[in-house]
Amino acid sequence: MISIIVAIDEHNAIGRKGQLLCHLPNDLKHFKDITSGHTVIMGKNTYLSLPKRPLPNRTNIVITDVAGEQLEGATMAYSIDEALQFVNPDEEAFIIGGGMIYRQFMENGFTDKLYITHIDYKWDDADTFFPAIDPDIWLPVRSEKQEADEKNPYTHHFVEYIKR
Repeated sequence: MISIIVAIDEHNAIGRKGQLLCHLPNDLKHFKDITSGHTVIMGKNTYLSLPKRPLPNRTNIVITDVAGEQLEGATMAYSIDEALQFVNPDEEAFIIGGGMIYRQFMENGFTDKLYITHIDYKWDDADTFFPAIDPDIWLPVRSEKQEADEKNPYTHHFVEYIKR
């Protein structure tokens, strides 16, 4: 199963200037809890933006368009099809960014499940966006609201969607 995990604002923004929109410890813990022990697939810029590389306790697959490029601690793939060849079909693998990688997996129908953190805020200076979640294709099956608090400055919702 191929799943996407991402945090988006009210207008599907996911980042600005190569960084996440905000720091939400609840979301980071949620991400770690869901992806630990699994394969994560990402683009090169996402990999390079990680504070700790490779992500521990996960198989890190990095998609790049630079032939022969190698990044320490990552399995390199030079296309989406090649990245999928490294995934165990009996286990859940996670697409973790960035925008172009999300778009390609969504548009090509490779994705079976979405783990979306919906942030109740809109960033006007965002420059990277997640594709629209079409309700004719995606059915929300679980939702959990997290109120803003001293560590998490924005109310957010963990929502799981499955393909109809």
